[in-house]
Amino acid sequence: MSIYVGNLSYEVTREDLTEIFAEYGSVKRVQLPVDRETGRMRGFGFVEMSSDAEEDAAIEALDGAEWMGRDMRVNKAKPREESRGGGGGGGRSGGDRRGGFSQRY
Repeated sequence: MSIYVGNLSYEVTREDLTEIFAEYGSVKRVQLPVDRETGRMRGFGFVEMSSDAEEDAAIEALDGAEWMGRDMRVNKAKPREESRGGGGGGGRSGGDRRGGFSQRY
């Protein structure tokens, strides 16, 4: 499982998160997503630890704790929902370039 860590400072680094979570056990991986357009950290991250007990201890101790001037939100990460596709689009559907409707066979 993974831990979601929210409301992080935009200056936080992987090393910062590793250091604070290492107080509760062995940190296996830290991810800090960045915005594709700006390259700036998005204010949240994910931490994986070696055991559920270590994750539970970190969540208990750190949820709501003030760190780097912000109150962290720390909880079990929820599985990512699969994209349903579709979406977007817009415009006129069913019409041809002249504005009429095309026949479908």
